[in-house]
Amino acid sequence: MNKFESKFYHTALLMNQALVKLLNEKDYEFITIKEICKKAGVNRSTFYLHYDNINQLLEETIENINKNFLSYFEEKYADFQESLNNDKKENLVFITPHYLHPYLTYIKENKEIYQIAVKYPIAIESTRKYDLLRENIILPVLKRFHIEESERKYFSTYFIHGIYAIIEEWIKDKCQEDIDKICNVIIKCVNPFEK
Repeated sequence: MNKFESKFYHTALLMNQALVKLLNEKDYEFITIKEICKKAGVNRSTFYLHYDNINQLLEETIENINKNFLSYFEEKYADFQESLNNDKKENLVFITPHYLHPYLTYIKENKEIYQIAVKYPIAIESTRKYDLLRENIILPVLKRFHIEESERKYFSTYFIHGIYAIIEEWIKDKCQEDIDKICNVIIKCVNPFEK
């Protein structure tokens, strides 16, 4: 990264942080570009150098928050990919408290930004973010469970949208319900007959 790229990235980060701070103070629809610029310490022309509108800034902010969460797993990614091919099938069930709890905790800690994501899904193109999850985790696991290739897209869509629907309701309720309870609800929905 050269000096210009570094400065460009740093300025974008300041605007991301300004948006998150403003979301803690007021509703998204009342936040202005002028307020974002003031809080970030940049001028309007700098804002428009980076974004066409506040929705683009919101999309980038949410993407960065998601990347921060996913960066936790990057160190173990090679081992994880290896386990998808070689681990016992029972270890490939990811709808467990072990996997859900850190994810739900992260959402709760960043609930203001996730509430905006739920409220304005079109603004942030919310369906794009699941492509990597589908391609790199869900489809390989379904293959290991011998789900027919023609059916895998339906299974993956069911899992992604079903689980997200539960999390979305929890976010709408400002994550008030206990994380362990939400884990159990997701697990029961995925496999209602498991004891």
